[in-house]
Amino acid sequence: MLLTRTTFTAADATASALLNCLVREVCAPEHQVRAAGDRVLLGLPRVGVTLRARLVRPPYRAAPPVEERRGDAWLPVGWRRLADLVAGELELATGHANPEFPGQVDASHTALAAILAARPAGDDLEPVSYLGSEQALVAGHRYHPAPKARQGAPADWLAYSPEVGARFPLRLLAVRTGLVVEEGDAGALDGLPGGPVPPGYRALPAHPWQLALLADRPLLRRALADGSVLDLGPAGPEAVPTASVRTVYVPGADLFCKFSLDVRITNCVRKNAWYELSGAVALDRLLRPVAAALAGLFGGCALLAEPGYRSVALADRRLHEGLGVILRQGVGGLAGTPLVAGALADPYGSSPAALARLPAVAEPDDALRWWDAYVGLVAPPVLHAYLAHGVVLEPHLQNVLVAVDGSGTPVQAIFRDLEGTKLVTGRWALDGLPERVRESVRYDAERGWRRVVYCLVVNHLAEIAAALADRHPGLERALWRAARERLARYAAEHPPAAPTDAARLRALLAGVPLPAKANLRARWARSADRAAGYVPVPNPLRED
Repeated sequence: MLLTRTTFTAADATASALLNCLVREVCAPEHQVRAAGDRVLLGLPRVGVTLRARLVRPPYRAAPPVEERRGDAWLPVGWRRLADLVAGELELATGHANPEFPGQVDASHTALAAILAARPAGDDLEPVSYLGSEQALVAGHRYHPAPKARQGAPADWLAYSPEVGARFPLRLLAVRTGLVVEEGDAGALDGLPGGPVPPGYRALPAHPWQLALLADRPLLRRALADGSVLDLGPAGPEAVPTASVRTVYVPGADLFCKFSLDVRITNCVRKNAWYELSGAVALDRLLRPVAAALAGLFGGCALLAEPGYRSVALADRRLHEGLGVILRQGVGGLAGTPLVAGALADPYGSSPAALARLPAVAEPDDALRWWDAYVGLVAPPVLHAYLAHGVVLEPHLQNVLVAVDGSGTPVQAIFRDLEGTKLVTGRWALDGLPERVRESVRYDAERGWRRVVYCLVVNHLAEIAAALADRHPGLERALWRAARERLARYAAEHPPAAPTDAARLRALLAGVPLPAKANLRARWARSADRAAGYVPVPNPLRED
């Protein structure tokens, strides 16, 4: 199996992301977009501008070069001008400005340029592997205006960046036993390579970047001075940052450590809030029977366990949260080679994507069989988790691993990251949990369904189908026909018990428009990611 390094620029990737957001969230809902031959025409009526860009996928997926009409001429538009036009249209449409927006787009461009400059040079081929797939998401979210925005200068974070193939030793702290706070089973942290940890202390691995961010906290400095906490230095095991940046894989122990990072990455400051630490352990306990049931029904699918967390009990919430680490089950023992779904669909700024180079999709009939297997592994457990168990999985491209055999054929679906997993209100008894924890782990039924179908169909399956159609032009209709048949078969074999759930599933299969997360409008409104709204997009499951 092979994966290419293709050449693209930070400017092109930045412009492409802005175009995608503009089409999805502004122009299409207002009927200001149309295809004209090999171009897409975009109207921004409030600022009085017409743009055109290259059409790369019907009906309206666009890419640079971008041009602006001035009289009878078409003049080139760079990413900065495009960002200014988007900002102007949104300010006039919403009635409020956002002076932070240009800086966020600029930060994303700066970060991507630094990543591209730091990546190994050359156009040679490299083998697809699990760790390679974690570190392959170079351009980031295709429908986000600032997909690579990161707080801090590149010099602060490049050494910890998955996109440049980073590996680094964890910083190892030894915490006096009486100051250790943990829930669940975090004992695997005691067995990490490194140390040794002195008697009377417990191991607490730390992310070097986060430890530097917390170094000036008075209580931490005092604890280090009086020996309550010992800094054993970079004595911890080698870690490999995954696609989320703050979660690292420790190959020598086959486990993941999900760290806090008190920096903004894309949308959010990536810290483990106290209620998320406790919530992960609570969800892990509650979901084990559900995970077992889903595995028994749907091809041995797996939900990576998060059995415990560990932190330090100093009288400083920022330290409790900032040094808290969630333990996650590793990938050993899976059915094949696990690959991050996003790496399969990511074309590295051009076509074809890595998926197109798998032997199992070499011919159109092969690709259809591959797709049928893929949809059958990924979609039914997600739908069944919601419809039968009231569990909202978050199967976006970064949160799903797909194990493949030697030819690249999918053999197992693996879901991860309990932070995005929620329980439907009224379906679960959560009385034993603190109120803030209960609040963090539940969604109402409608909100949960929107999240499921957005992540599953719009964010995930649509991008995988697009990568296959790039490999085999003209195959897209057949792909969605096969997906509809696969989901209809699931619906017939597992009819939902609740009338409202049955109606939701019928609407999905009938082709009712789908919700797409409005990342551009959320960034413009400066909303929390959890509060992001949705815009309707066409449903590819519709028969015509």
